[in-house]
Amino acid sequence: MIKTIHLKGFATFDKCGVRVDNFNKINFIYGVNGSGKTTISNFLKNPNAPRFSECELEWVNDAPLKTLVYNKSFRDENFGNGPIEGVFTLGKGPKEDALTIEKKQIELKELKDSLAIKNKTHDSQVLMRTELENDFKEEIWNEIFKKYKTDFKEAFDGAMKKESFKNRLVESFQKFIQPGLSFEQINKKAKTIFGNRPGKLDPLPSIEFSETSRIEISRIWSKKIIGKSDVCISSLIQKLGINDWVNEGRSYLSSLPVCPFCQKNTITEDFRKQLDAFFDESFTGDLSKAREYSLLYNTETQRILDELNSLEAKEKQNKSTKLKIEEYTKIAKVVSTQIAGNRELLEKKIKEPSRSIELPSLKEGLAQLQQLISEANIEIENHNSIVDNYETEKSRLIDAIWHFLVDENKTRLETFIKKIAGLDKGIDALKKQRNELESKCQAIGNEIRVISKSLTSVQPSVEEINKTLKAYGFHNFEIVPSKTDKNQYRIQREDGSLAENTLSEGEVTFITFLYFLQLAKGSTSSDQINEERVLIIDDPISSLDSNILFVVSSLIKELIKCIKKGNDNIRQLILFTHNVFFHKEVSFIDGRTKDCNKTFFWILRKNSGRSSIEEFKMKNPIQNSYELLWQELRNKDNSSGVTVQNIMRRIIENYFKILGKFGDDDLINKFKDKEEKEICRSLLCWINDGSHCIPDDLYIEQQEDISNKYFDVFKSIFFHTKHIEHYNMMMNED
Repeated sequence: MIKTIHLKGFATFDKCGVRVDNFNKINFIYGVNGSGKTTISNFLKNPNAPRFSECELEWVNDAPLKTLVYNKSFRDENFGNGPIEGVFTLGKGPKEDALTIEKKQIELKELKDSLAIKNKTHDSQVLMRTELENDFKEEIWNEIFKKYKTDFKEAFDGAMKKESFKNRLVESFQKFIQPGLSFEQINKKAKTIFGNRPGKLDPLPSIEFSETSRIEISRIWSKKIIGKSDVCISSLIQKLGINDWVNEGRSYLSSLPVCPFCQKNTITEDFRKQLDAFFDESFTGDLSKAREYSLLYNTETQRILDELNSLEAKEKQNKSTKLKIEEYTKIAKVVSTQIAGNRELLEKKIKEPSRSIELPSLKEGLAQLQQLISEANIEIENHNSIVDNYETEKSRLIDAIWHFLVDENKTRLETFIKKIAGLDKGIDALKKQRNELESKCQAIGNEIRVISKSLTSVQPSVEEINKTLKAYGFHNFEIVPSKTDKNQYRIQREDGSLAENTLSEGEVTFITFLYFLQLAKGSTSSDQINEERVLIIDDPISSLDSNILFVVSSLIKELIKCIKKGNDNIRQLILFTHNVFFHKEVSFIDGRTKDCNKTFFWILRKNSGRSSIEEFKMKNPIQNSYELLWQELRNKDNSSGVTVQNIMRRIIENYFKILGKFGDDDLINKFKDKEEKEICRSLLCWINDGSHCIPDDLYIEQQEDISNKYFDVFKSIFFHTKHIEHYNMMMNED
């Protein structure tokens, strides 16, 4: 069945258009001429026409049915100046065949109902899967892609859209084995590989400090370098502890004529010999060694400082440095301070050879620096290896990144894939069941067609149309089979002449509608008489007199009963009309029931050249005149005083005077008290005055108060005449 239509962008339907939702089995759409009824029927007849490109037609369970449309175009197409296509319907035949067809049709309907349920369930599962996928795509896009798009942009190449990103992540999950590199490891490699293609890096030079270590552990520094102990002056020098002072003073003996110690002419040759004997070769040898080591140490440490400073300055400028430069700088400063301290100690040792010193070793600090350099060189070697195998390494890195993303979101991916797998399994099962049902439907449909071929002909339609024509007074023409083609009709008069061009407008309209009803039951093809279908009827009583109006409404009501019961292959009816009386006749249900859950009502309107539609569901908006009067009275607060007067007069005239044979005096005399009688009399005078003449300005100003007062009197008339139940019913009061 048709579920929804949305008409826009043509004729009287603007860009917003008119949308009609939730069509029922039986649908009545009332609209005056020019409101758009025929336009809608034309759309339903051919929804794929170019002029309806912006319109939408939605079927229940997305299952389109054959649509038969009765409107002016139908009459022009089928009743022109030539033969009429015959309508195949089931005629008389073996009773067993008819029963078989009936059973098969019931079975086919049950199968199609089951198929519709399967289709609905299938579509629901597909929708659920789509929503699950969309939610998942949004989730991983916002929480994974946006989080890492800056760091791993190149790894996301080819997956920069939500769908492709989701697919790549799921694909990587299916290849996942075990956790791989950490984020820090991946990020470090990404800085090398991504961006501009990297170049090779030179390895950092090592620090050679074995010589300084050798000098630092020399025993010369702890040895007290002093003179010979068996010389006469040695005891005095040792006692006073003036070895270094005497040794320093010796250098002045050769240049000064006096003693450099006491500044007197006390220096004798013997004293000179004793000094030379005290500071013998052993002393001078040790002192020479200390001086040599000190000089070498200063030279080596200066070399080391130069190398350290040079490397530090260079790597600080190197954006691709692999050296931990901050840690390197910190340790290098400590080493530099140690070197300065050791140099001071060595200087003191040379000045005071008898001093015993211990040089703090630079080995630990230099070893730490060398370790940093070695680590950097390993990184450089890895970097250069990547450069040598750039494409391979880049591919591995990208795989590692997706591997990392999967590992980080493993639970989320497992839950999603499990749900998708469950839905896919259900959808596949539904597809299989649906295919089986479709095959069964096709098989039963073929059986029905085979059996029907022996029973179908155009003659039953001829007989049915002619029978209806004669029953309603059309005796001067009839439908007969064409002489040239037994499966076609002609309209023939009693004298045998063709009547297509001489029929009145009303006659053509009536016979066209009868033909349409036969077509609704059968088909112009014997293979299609059992197809399910939807009927669209647009103003079937145009150009018909009042007698035929009752005939058409009666025929349609019989059709409606069959559709509601589901006895035949007509699944839905949409009827358009502009005739209020015909609308009331054809939509009348019975004398007891007001609403039917299989029938919906709409009113189609056109204002300022634009069509609009109002839905009333099961409430019929088209009522008789008396009902409309009470409806207006129920809405008296939105009506003028003059309108209320006229409504009250017409209700009293219809109910009490015409139907009940009450005159004004009869109504007045129903009141017991004289005062009440006068009030009733004034009401009757007031409503007659207000509905037959134009009140003056003063009267209008008092109208609201007067309306409220006389409304109570109006109700009292029904009370005193013992018809208050009728008043309560019409006013919807308890």
